[in-house]
Amino acid sequence: MNTILESAEMRDVPEEGATAPDLKAQWLDYLARATCPANGLKDIAVPTREVILGDWLMQGDLGFIYGPRGLGKTWLAMLLARRCAEGGMVANWTTPKPRRVLYVDGEMPLDGIRARDAALASGPDAPVFYLQHEALFYTTGQVLNLTDLTVQAALLAKCKQDGIEVLFLDNLSCLFAGIKENDANDWEKVLPWLLELRRERIAVVFIAHAGRNGLMRGTSRREDAAFWIIHLAPVQDAGEVQTGARFVARFVKNRNATEATCPPMEWQFVKPDGEALARVTFKMVSTFQLFRQCLEDGLTGATDIADEMGISKGQVSKMAKRGIKEGWLKKDGRDYGLTGQA
Repeated sequence: MNTILESAEMRDVPEEGATAPDLKAQWLDYLARATCPANGLKDIAVPTREVILGDWLMQGDLGFIYGPRGLGKTWLAMLLARRCAEGGMVANWTTPKPRRVLYVDGEMPLDGIRARDAALASGPDAPVFYLQHEALFYTTGQVLNLTDLTVQAALLAKCKQDGIEVLFLDNLSCLFAGIKENDANDWEKVLPWLLELRRERIAVVFIAHAGRNGLMRGTSRREDAAFWIIHLAPVQDAGEVQTGARFVARFVKNRNATEATCPPMEWQFVKPDGEALARVTFKMVSTFQLFRQCLEDGLTGATDIADEMGISKGQVSKMAKRGIKEGWLKKDGRDYGLTGQA
């Protein structure tokens, strides 16, 4: 039986000072031990990835939460971090057991993080930890830059040492200084580290900004290794939210689950003055409702709507036919428009 050892201490390490021929021979041995015929795949002993939240967040995942600046990404990310650490429910998703969570913040002031964490807590204690950029600077005089390979290695070692199972990185542009966002090759400074975290079964959740086109800012190569991506969009006629956030969150990529278990949701976070806890509410939103919202937001072309919703133009066409049949949508050449009917 082929066996892949679970412990890093038990794995073979190439001998220090080994010559090139020695290393080649060692690697030939490694490759021989790890290669098997198709009918032998079932005999390879690799631990099954455990579910962390719902059926969409699993051990070793790489995921992204992105949206416009100031819309509520940190509210949602901190809620997910808290519930992963506490166990229980968030929206319609169950956390089977509490997990040790590390939330790395590179943007907000410390008092803002402190206030939001307290507002989202459902109990006095939970295995969630914060590595906060202001706290790091005032404690050590150091600035956190995860582009630095030494810092990457240190954070990975800390996660292993502390038994961290979920790592939140808020946000990509603040924590990874020096990377050109649109340069695919620059992402290679980060990807090997993320793959190391995956091999250690540590789930990584990135918080990122949307560009002016509504898509996640930066090179699309980042999305290749992602298991899931959540896009946050404003709610039509939401008004100004003074003490929280309101948005629609939907999966534009999801390898682990389907839309049936991960439908679009409208979230609202309200923190009334004088109250300790935030009020968090959510409701399901259908894809067809999101399609109509795109029209109401001024999108008219099938390609633009498909890109905004993360679906195919064929799906847009099917929903457009339904809208035309219901009387509130019309087609003008290649564009769609509202008829003014309810």
